[in-house]
Amino acid sequence: MTEPFLDFYRCPEDFGCFTLAAPLLTEPGYFRFGHDLVCFGQISSGYSSHAPKNGPFDSLHNVSFNHASIRLPFDLSQVIDNLRLERYLPPSDDGLMHQLIQDGYYLLRPLLGVSVRKHLQKLFFRGWDTIPFPRWPVDTTVEQLLERLMALTLKSHRVEAVPFIWFWPEGASSCMMMTHDVEAAAGAGFCSKLMDIDDAWGIRASFQVVPEDRYPVTPQLLNSIRHSGFELNVQDLNHDGRLFDSRKEFLIRARAINRYIKAFGSRGFRAAVMYRNPDWYEALDISYDLSVPNAAHLEPQRGGCCTVFPYFIGKILELPLTTTQDYSLFHILGDYSIELWKRQIGLIRQRHGLVSFIIHPDYIIAKRARDVYLALLEYLTRLGEEGNIWAALPGKVDHWWRQRSQMQLVAEAGRWVIKGPGSERARVAFATLQGDALTYAVSNEARPAVACAS
Repeated sequence: MTEPFLDFYRCPEDFGCFTLAAPLLTEPGYFRFGHDLVCFGQISSGYSSHAPKNGPFDSLHNVSFNHASIRLPFDLSQVIDNLRLERYLPPSDDGLMHQLIQDGYYLLRPLLGVSVRKHLQKLFFRGWDTIPFPRWPVDTTVEQLLERLMALTLKSHRVEAVPFIWFWPEGASSCMMMTHDVEAAAGAGFCSKLMDIDDAWGIRASFQVVPEDRYPVTPQLLNSIRHSGFELNVQDLNHDGRLFDSRKEFLIRARAINRYIKAFGSRGFRAAVMYRNPDWYEALDISYDLSVPNAAHLEPQRGGCCTVFPYFIGKILELPLTTTQDYSLFHILGDYSIELWKRQIGLIRQRHGLVSFIIHPDYIIAKRARDVYLALLEYLTRLGEEGNIWAALPGKVDHWWRQRSQMQLVAEAGRWVIKGPGSERARVAFATLQGDALTYAVSNEARPAVACAS
Protein backbone atom coordinates (compact mmCIF):
# COMPACT_ATOMS: atom_id res chain seq x y z
CA MET A 1 0.00 0.00 0.00
CA THR A 2 2.62 2.57 1.01
CA GLU A 3 5.45 1.61 -1.35
CA PRO A 4 4.55 3.89 -4.30
CA PHE A 5 4.26 6.91 -2.00
CA LEU A 6 7.56 6.24 -0.22
CA ASP A 7 9.38 5.40 -3.46
CA PHE A 8 8.20 8.60 -5.09
CA TYR A 9 8.96 10.97 -2.24
CA ARG A 10 11.76 9.10 -0.43
CA CYS A 11 10.44 10.54 2.82
CA PRO A 12 10.76 8.94 6.28
CA GLU A 13 8.64 5.81 6.51
CA ASP A 14 6.63 7.19 9.42
CA PHE A 15 4.86 9.49 6.99
CA GLY A 16 3.68 6.71 4.68
CA CYS A 17 0.83 5.59 6.91
CA PHE A 18 -1.83 4.26 4.50
CA THR A 19 -4.13 1.33 5.11
CA LEU A 20 -7.06 -0.19 3.27
CA ALA A 21 -10.34 0.95 4.77
CA ALA A 22 -12.21 -2.27 3.94
CA PRO A 23 -11.97 -5.27 1.60
CA LEU A 24 -12.09 -4.40 -2.09
CA LEU A 25 -15.55 -5.16 -3.44
CA THR A 26 -15.88 -3.91 -7.00
CA GLU A 27 -14.46 -5.05 -10.29
CA PRO A 28 -11.63 -2.83 -11.56
CA GLY A 29 -13.06 0.34 -13.04
CA TYR A 30 -12.76 4.10 -13.18
CA PHE A 31 -13.42 6.22 -10.11
CA ARG A 32 -12.48 9.71 -8.99
CA PHE A 33 -10.27 10.85 -6.15
CA GLY A 34 -11.49 14.42 -5.93
CA HIS A 35 -13.55 16.17 -8.57
CA ASP A 36 -10.72 16.42 -11.15
CA LEU A 37 -8.71 13.21 -10.76
CA VAL A 38 -9.73 9.99 -12.53
CA CYS A 39 -8.14 6.71 -11.36
CA PHE A 40 -8.63 3.04 -12.22
CA GLY A 41 -8.85 0.04 -9.91
CA GLN A 42 -10.99 -1.71 -7.33
CA ILE A 43 -12.60 0.24 -4.50
CA SER A 44 -13.98 -0.89 -1.17
CA SER A 45 -17.14 1.25 -1.22
CA GLY A 46 -19.20 3.11 -3.77
CA TYR A 47 -19.08 2.10 -7.41
CA SER A 48 -16.73 2.26 -10.38
CA SER A 49 -17.42 2.79 -14.06
CA HIS A 50 -16.32 1.11 -17.28
CA ALA A 51 -15.67 4.51 -18.86
CA PRO A 52 -13.81 7.53 -17.47
CA LYS A 53 -16.33 10.05 -18.82
CA ASN A 54 -19.47 8.67 -17.17
CA GLY A 55 -19.15 10.67 -13.96
CA PRO A 56 -17.53 7.94 -11.86
CA PHE A 57 -17.87 7.81 -8.09
CA ASP A 58 -15.68 10.19 -6.01
CA SER A 59 -13.82 8.00 -3.50
CA LEU A 60 -12.24 10.96 -1.71
CA HIS A 61 -15.39 11.17 0.39
CA ASN A 62 -14.64 7.69 1.76
CA VAL A 63 -11.17 8.49 3.12
CA SER A 64 -10.98 8.30 6.90
CA PHE A 65 -8.33 8.90 9.55
CA ASN A 66 -7.22 6.86 12.55
CA HIS A 67 -4.72 8.99 14.43
CA ALA A 68 -1.94 9.52 11.85
CA SER A 69 -3.03 6.60 9.67
CA ILE A 70 -5.00 7.31 6.49
CA ARG A 71 -7.60 4.73 5.49
CA LEU A 72 -8.07 4.60 1.73
CA PRO A 73 -10.99 3.01 -0.14
CA PHE A 74 -8.55 1.56 -2.71
CA ASP A 75 -5.20 -0.20 -2.85
CA LEU A 76 -2.66 2.50 -3.74
CA SER A 77 -0.14 0.05 -5.22
CA GLN A 78 -2.80 -1.50 -7.44
CA VAL A 79 -4.04 1.85 -8.74
CA ILE A 80 -0.53 3.18 -9.46
CA ASP A 81 0.41 -0.04 -11.28
CA ASN A 82 -2.82 0.08 -13.27
CA LEU A 83 -1.86 3.53 -14.53
CA ARG A 84 1.85 3.08 -15.13
CA LEU A 85 1.43 -0.36 -16.73
CA GLU A 86 -1.67 0.69 -18.74
CA ARG A 87 -3.89 -1.96 -17.17
CA TYR A 88 -6.88 0.35 -17.48
CA LEU A 89 -7.07 -0.42 -21.21
CA PRO A 90 -9.96 -2.69 -22.23
CA PRO A 91 -9.24 -5.90 -24.16
CA SER A 92 -9.26 -5.14 -27.86
CA ASP A 93 -12.22 -6.61 -29.73
CA ASP A 94 -10.71 -5.84 -33.13
CA GLY A 95 -7.29 -7.43 -32.59
CA LEU A 96 -7.36 -9.53 -35.78
CA MET A 97 -8.42 -6.61 -37.97
CA HIS A 98 -5.81 -4.36 -36.38
CA GLN A 99 -3.14 -7.02 -36.99
CA LEU A 100 -4.14 -7.38 -40.64
CA ILE A 101 -3.99 -3.62 -41.16
CA GLN A 102 -0.64 -3.45 -39.37
CA ASP A 103 0.82 -6.33 -41.41
CA GLY A 104 -0.32 -4.78 -44.67
CA TYR A 105 1.06 -1.39 -43.70
CA TYR A 106 4.50 -2.74 -42.80
CA LEU A 107 4.60 -4.86 -45.95
CA LEU A 108 4.00 -1.80 -48.12
CA ARG A 109 5.81 0.77 -45.96
CA PRO A 110 9.13 0.65 -47.86
CA LEU A 111 7.20 1.53 -51.05
CA LEU A 112 5.21 4.40 -49.51
CA GLY A 113 6.43 7.97 -49.45
CA VAL A 114 5.89 10.16 -46.42
CA SER A 115 2.97 11.95 -48.08
CA VAL A 116 1.08 8.66 -48.58
CA ARG A 117 1.99 7.35 -45.15
CA LYS A 118 0.83 10.46 -43.35
CA HIS A 119 -2.51 10.37 -45.22
CA LEU A 120 -3.10 6.77 -44.12
CA GLN A 121 -2.04 7.60 -40.57
CA LYS A 122 -4.40 10.56 -40.38
CA LEU A 123 -7.24 8.19 -41.28
CA PHE A 124 -6.08 5.72 -38.62
CA PHE A 125 -5.86 8.40 -35.91
CA ARG A 126 -9.26 9.99 -36.57
CA GLY A 127 -10.93 10.79 -33.27
CA TRP A 128 -7.68 10.93 -31.30
CA ASP A 129 -8.69 14.30 -29.83
CA THR A 130 -11.89 12.88 -28.31
CA ILE A 131 -10.14 10.23 -26.19
CA PRO A 132 -11.06 11.15 -22.58
CA PHE A 133 -8.27 9.29 -20.80
CA PRO A 134 -5.32 9.69 -20.44
CA ARG A 135 -5.57 13.46 -20.50
CA TRP A 136 -4.10 15.25 -23.51
CA PRO A 137 -1.52 16.73 -24.10
CA VAL A 138 0.10 15.59 -20.83
CA ASP A 139 -1.36 13.30 -18.20
CA THR A 140 -0.06 13.62 -14.63
CA THR A 141 -2.60 11.43 -12.85
CA VAL A 142 0.08 9.48 -10.95
CA GLU A 143 1.72 12.64 -9.62
CA GLN A 144 -1.59 14.28 -8.76
CA LEU A 145 -2.71 11.19 -6.84
CA LEU A 146 0.52 11.10 -4.84
CA GLU A 147 0.37 14.84 -4.22
CA ARG A 148 -3.18 14.52 -2.93
CA LEU A 149 -2.02 11.82 -0.54
CA MET A 150 0.85 14.03 0.61
CA ALA A 151 -1.68 16.79 1.41
CA LEU A 152 -3.71 14.28 3.44
CA THR A 153 -0.50 13.17 5.17
CA LEU A 154 0.27 16.73 6.27
CA LYS A 155 -3.23 17.06 7.71
CA SER A 156 -3.33 13.67 9.39
CA HIS A 157 0.08 14.08 11.04
CA ARG A 158 -0.67 17.68 11.97
CA VAL A 159 2.75 18.91 10.85
CA GLU A 160 3.69 22.02 8.88
CA ALA A 161 6.08 20.20 6.53
CA VAL A 162 7.01 16.70 5.41
CA PRO A 163 10.67 16.31 4.39
CA PHE A 164 11.63 14.26 1.33
CA ILE A 165 14.53 13.74 -1.06
CA TRP A 166 14.12 16.11 -4.00
CA PHE A 167 13.50 14.52 -7.38
CA TRP A 168 16.58 15.77 -9.26
CA PRO A 169 20.25 16.33 -8.43
CA GLU A 170 21.54 19.66 -7.14
CA GLY A 171 17.96 20.81 -6.63
CA ALA A 172 17.16 21.10 -10.36
CA SER A 173 13.53 22.08 -10.86
CA SER A 174 12.95 19.41 -13.52
CA CYS A 175 14.82 17.26 -16.05
CA MET A 176 15.14 17.36 -19.85
CA MET A 177 16.19 14.40 -22.01
CA MET A 178 16.70 14.36 -25.79
CA THR A 179 16.60 11.15 -27.85
CA HIS A 180 17.04 10.49 -31.59
CA ASP A 181 15.57 7.38 -33.24
CA VAL A 182 17.34 6.52 -36.51
CA GLU A 183 14.63 5.11 -38.80
CA ALA A 184 16.20 4.63 -42.23
CA ALA A 185 19.31 5.16 -44.34
CA ALA A 186 18.65 8.88 -44.81
CA GLY A 187 18.51 9.37 -41.06
CA ALA A 188 21.68 7.35 -40.53
CA GLY A 189 23.43 9.59 -43.04
CA PHE A 190 22.22 12.70 -41.19
CA CYS A 191 23.41 11.63 -37.73
CA SER A 192 26.76 13.41 -38.02
CA LYS A 193 25.06 16.68 -38.96
CA LEU A 194 22.52 16.27 -36.16
CA MET A 195 25.28 15.76 -33.61
CA ASP A 196 26.89 18.98 -34.82
CA ILE A 197 23.55 20.80 -34.39
CA ASP A 198 23.09 19.43 -30.86
CA ASP A 199 26.70 20.25 -30.02
CA ALA A 200 26.24 23.85 -31.05
CA TRP A 201 23.51 24.21 -28.42
CA GLY A 202 25.30 22.24 -25.72
CA ILE A 203 22.81 19.35 -25.95
CA ARG A 204 23.75 15.69 -25.60
CA ALA A 205 21.30 13.04 -26.79
CA SER A 206 20.95 9.30 -27.15
CA PHE A 207 20.74 7.70 -30.60
CA GLN A 208 18.60 4.56 -30.93
CA VAL A 209 19.87 2.44 -33.82
CA VAL A 210 17.94 -0.38 -35.56
CA PRO A 211 20.50 -3.21 -35.71
CA GLU A 212 19.08 -5.28 -38.59
CA ASP A 213 17.66 -4.80 -42.10
CA ARG A 214 16.87 -1.08 -42.15
CA TYR A 215 20.29 0.38 -43.04
CA PRO A 216 23.97 -0.51 -42.73
CA VAL A 217 24.99 -0.23 -39.07
CA THR A 218 28.65 0.46 -39.71
CA PRO A 219 31.46 0.73 -37.16
CA GLN A 220 31.90 4.31 -38.40
CA LEU A 221 28.30 5.20 -37.46
CA LEU A 222 28.54 3.59 -34.03
CA ASN A 223 31.95 5.04 -33.23
CA SER A 224 30.94 8.53 -34.34
CA ILE A 225 28.07 8.46 -31.82
CA ARG A 226 30.16 7.06 -28.98
CA HIS A 227 33.23 9.24 -29.53
CA SER A 228 31.21 12.45 -29.77
CA GLY A 229 29.90 12.11 -26.22
CA PHE A 230 26.44 10.95 -27.25
CA GLU A 231 24.73 7.77 -26.10
CA LEU A 232 24.09 4.67 -28.19
CA ASN A 233 21.05 2.45 -27.63
CA VAL A 234 19.29 -0.35 -29.48
CA GLN A 235 15.97 0.31 -31.22
CA ASP A 236 13.96 -2.88 -31.72
CA LEU A 237 15.53 -5.58 -33.88
CA ASN A 238 14.42 -4.82 -37.44
CA HIS A 239 11.59 -2.27 -37.00
CA ASP A 240 8.94 -4.47 -38.64
CA GLY A 241 6.30 -3.89 -35.96
CA ARG A 242 6.20 -7.56 -34.98
CA LEU A 243 8.31 -7.58 -31.80
CA PHE A 244 5.36 -8.26 -29.48
CA ASP A 245 3.23 -10.42 -31.78
CA SER A 246 3.68 -13.46 -29.54
CA ARG A 247 5.61 -14.39 -26.43
CA LYS A 248 7.52 -17.07 -28.35
CA GLU A 249 8.58 -14.68 -31.11
CA PHE A 250 9.49 -11.99 -28.61
CA LEU A 251 11.82 -14.31 -26.70
CA ILE A 252 13.57 -15.31 -29.93
CA ARG A 253 14.05 -11.68 -30.88
CA ALA A 254 14.98 -10.66 -27.34
CA ARG A 255 17.98 -13.00 -27.49
CA ALA A 256 19.16 -11.29 -30.67
CA ILE A 257 18.48 -7.84 -29.21
CA ASN A 258 20.53 -8.73 -26.14
CA ARG A 259 23.47 -9.68 -28.34
CA TYR A 260 23.35 -6.27 -29.99
CA ILE A 261 22.99 -4.53 -26.62
CA LYS A 262 26.16 -6.25 -25.47
CA ALA A 263 28.02 -5.63 -28.75
CA PHE A 264 27.07 -1.91 -28.79
CA GLY A 265 27.84 -1.44 -25.10
CA SER A 266 24.30 -0.12 -24.63
CA ARG A 267 22.22 0.09 -21.46
CA GLY A 268 18.95 1.26 -23.00
CA PHE A 269 16.30 0.07 -25.45
CA ARG A 270 13.31 1.43 -27.34
CA ALA A 271 10.78 -0.65 -29.26
CA ALA A 272 9.82 0.39 -32.78
CA VAL A 273 6.69 2.54 -33.08
CA MET A 274 6.46 2.64 -29.26
CA TYR A 275 4.91 -0.85 -29.21
CA ARG A 276 5.24 -2.30 -25.74
CA ASN A 277 4.37 -5.10 -23.34
CA PRO A 278 5.92 -4.38 -19.93
CA ASP A 279 5.08 -7.87 -18.67
CA TRP A 280 7.75 -9.29 -21.02
CA TYR A 281 10.54 -6.81 -20.35
CA GLU A 282 12.41 -9.12 -17.98
CA ALA A 283 13.80 -10.96 -21.03
CA LEU A 284 15.79 -7.87 -22.06
CA ASP A 285 19.29 -7.32 -20.65
CA ILE A 286 18.87 -3.58 -20.22
CA SER A 287 19.01 -1.05 -17.44
CA TYR A 288 16.33 1.26 -18.85
CA ASP A 289 13.56 1.34 -21.45
CA LEU A 290 12.30 4.28 -23.52
CA SER A 291 9.17 2.77 -25.08
CA VAL A 292 6.19 4.01 -23.04
CA PRO A 293 4.39 7.25 -23.96
CA ASN A 294 2.75 9.45 -21.35
CA ALA A 295 -0.49 9.84 -23.33
CA ALA A 296 -0.47 7.74 -26.50
CA HIS A 297 -3.24 9.47 -28.44
CA LEU A 298 -1.07 9.70 -31.56
CA GLU A 299 0.60 6.29 -31.28
CA PRO A 300 -0.66 3.11 -33.02
CA GLN A 301 -0.81 1.43 -29.60
CA ARG A 302 -3.10 3.60 -27.51
CA GLY A 303 -2.88 4.10 -23.77
CA GLY A 304 -0.16 5.87 -21.81
CA CYS A 305 1.52 5.60 -18.42
CA CYS A 306 -0.10 8.76 -16.96
CA THR A 307 3.15 9.92 -15.34
CA VAL A 308 5.98 12.34 -16.15
CA PHE A 309 8.50 10.64 -13.85
CA PRO A 310 10.72 7.57 -14.21
CA TYR A 311 9.40 4.38 -12.62
CA PHE A 312 10.57 0.81 -12.22
CA ILE A 313 9.14 -2.16 -14.09
CA GLY A 314 10.82 -4.91 -12.14
CA LYS A 315 14.55 -4.35 -12.46
CA ILE A 316 14.18 -2.06 -15.49
CA LEU A 317 13.71 1.69 -15.17
CA GLU A 318 11.14 3.18 -17.54
CA LEU A 319 11.96 6.65 -18.87
CA PRO A 320 8.62 7.60 -20.47
CA LEU A 321 8.16 9.76 -23.54
CA THR A 322 6.36 12.85 -22.25
CA THR A 323 6.08 15.02 -25.39
CA THR A 324 4.73 14.53 -28.90
CA GLN A 325 7.05 12.92 -31.44
CA ASP A 326 8.35 15.18 -34.21
CA TYR A 327 6.78 12.99 -36.91
CA SER A 328 3.34 13.23 -35.28
CA LEU A 329 3.69 16.98 -34.83
CA PHE A 330 4.71 17.64 -38.44
CA HIS A 331 2.82 15.00 -40.41
CA ILE A 332 -0.25 14.07 -38.34
CA LEU A 333 -1.06 17.41 -36.74
CA GLY A 334 0.47 19.49 -39.56
CA ASP A 335 2.08 21.78 -36.99
CA TYR A 336 5.46 23.30 -37.85
CA SER A 337 5.87 25.28 -34.65
CA ILE A 338 7.00 24.56 -31.09
CA GLU A 339 3.79 25.79 -29.48
CA LEU A 340 2.52 22.31 -28.55
CA TRP A 341 5.94 21.35 -27.19
CA LYS A 342 6.04 24.57 -25.15
CA ARG A 343 2.62 23.77 -23.70
CA GLN A 344 3.70 20.24 -22.81
CA ILE A 345 6.96 21.48 -21.29
CA GLY A 346 5.02 23.92 -19.13
CA LEU A 347 2.65 21.23 -17.85
CA ILE A 348 5.51 18.86 -17.06
CA ARG A 349 7.52 21.55 -15.29
CA GLN A 350 4.52 22.33 -13.09
CA ARG A 351 4.99 18.81 -11.67
CA HIS A 352 8.83 19.03 -11.73
CA GLY A 353 8.90 16.03 -14.06
CA LEU A 354 10.92 14.61 -16.93
CA VAL A 355 10.62 16.45 -20.25
CA SER A 356 11.61 13.85 -22.86
CA PHE A 357 11.69 14.12 -26.65
CA ILE A 358 11.99 11.91 -29.72
CA ILE A 359 13.47 13.78 -32.67
CA HIS A 360 14.21 11.58 -35.70
CA PRO A 361 17.18 12.52 -37.85
CA ASP A 362 15.10 11.25 -40.79
CA TYR A 363 12.38 13.87 -40.32
CA ILE A 364 14.42 17.02 -39.76
CA ILE A 365 16.58 16.83 -42.89
CA ALA A 366 14.28 19.25 -44.70
CA LYS A 367 14.87 22.89 -43.80
CA ARG A 368 11.32 23.62 -42.61
CA ALA A 369 11.37 20.83 -40.04
CA ARG A 370 14.99 21.51 -39.08
CA ASP A 371 14.15 25.14 -38.35
CA VAL A 372 11.47 23.95 -35.91
CA TYR A 373 14.02 21.76 -34.15
CA LEU A 374 16.47 24.68 -33.95
CA ALA A 375 13.72 26.79 -32.39
CA LEU A 376 13.14 24.02 -29.84
CA LEU A 377 16.85 23.85 -28.99
CA GLU A 378 16.96 27.60 -28.52
CA TYR A 379 13.92 27.46 -26.25
CA LEU A 380 15.32 24.57 -24.20
CA THR A 381 18.67 26.32 -23.81
CA ARG A 382 16.96 29.44 -22.53
CA LEU A 383 14.82 27.41 -20.13
CA GLY A 384 17.89 25.61 -18.86
CA GLU A 385 19.58 28.89 -18.08
CA GLU A 386 16.53 30.53 -16.50
CA GLY A 387 14.68 27.62 -14.97
CA ASN A 388 17.37 25.39 -13.46
CA ILE A 389 16.51 22.38 -15.65
CA TRP A 390 18.86 19.40 -15.58
CA ALA A 391 19.64 18.39 -19.19
CA ALA A 392 20.90 14.81 -19.08
CA LEU A 393 21.45 11.73 -21.19
CA PRO A 394 19.07 8.82 -20.50
CA GLY A 395 21.92 6.84 -18.92
CA LYS A 396 22.58 9.69 -16.47
CA VAL A 397 18.88 9.88 -15.56
CA ASP A 398 18.83 6.11 -15.05
CA HIS A 399 21.92 6.27 -12.83
CA TRP A 400 20.51 9.11 -10.70
CA TRP A 401 17.05 7.60 -10.26
CA ARG A 402 18.56 4.28 -9.16
CA GLN A 403 20.80 6.05 -6.66
CA ARG A 404 17.91 8.12 -5.34
CA SER A 405 15.79 4.97 -4.93
CA GLN A 406 18.36 3.67 -2.43
CA MET A 407 18.88 6.89 -0.46
CA GLN A 408 17.46 7.35 3.01
CA LEU A 409 16.38 10.52 4.81
CA VAL A 410 17.26 10.33 8.50
CA ALA A 411 17.19 12.70 11.46
CA GLU A 412 20.59 13.43 12.97
CA ALA A 413 21.18 15.94 15.73
CA GLY A 414 17.81 17.53 15.03
CA ARG A 415 18.42 17.88 11.27
CA TRP A 416 17.38 15.91 8.21
CA VAL A 417 20.34 14.24 6.49
CA ILE A 418 20.38 12.21 3.26
CA LYS A 419 22.36 8.96 3.39
CA GLY A 420 23.55 6.72 0.56
CA PRO A 421 25.74 6.73 -2.57
CA GLY A 422 25.24 9.93 -4.56
CA SER A 423 23.74 11.76 -1.59
CA GLU A 424 26.20 14.63 -2.06
CA ARG A 425 24.16 15.61 -5.13
CA ALA A 426 20.80 15.16 -3.41
CA ARG A 427 18.82 17.89 -1.69
CA VAL A 428 16.29 17.85 1.12
CA ALA A 429 12.91 19.26 0.12
CA PHE A 430 9.79 20.02 2.12
CA ALA A 431 6.15 19.56 1.20
CA THR A 432 3.83 22.12 2.81
CA LEU A 433 0.25 23.30 2.44
CA GLN A 434 -0.71 26.84 1.52
CA GLY A 435 -4.43 26.72 2.06
CA ASP A 436 -5.39 23.53 0.27
CA ALA A 437 -2.55 23.79 -2.29
CA LEU A 438 0.50 21.53 -1.90
CA THR A 439 3.80 23.34 -2.40
CA TYR A 440 7.42 22.19 -2.48
CA ALA A 441 10.52 23.99 -1.26
CA VAL A 442 14.08 22.80 -1.92
CA SER A 443 16.73 23.93 0.50
CA ASN A 444 20.44 23.44 1.00
CA GLU A 445 19.82 24.21 4.66
CA ALA A 446 17.70 21.45 6.13
CA ARG A 447 14.92 22.46 8.49
CA PRO A 448 14.86 21.00 11.99
CA ALA A 449 13.59 17.45 11.98
CA VAL A 450 9.90 17.07 12.83
CA ALA A 451 8.36 14.02 14.40
CA CYS A 452 5.13 12.34 13.37
CA ALA A 453 2.21 13.08 15.64
CA SER A 454 1.24 9.99 17.59
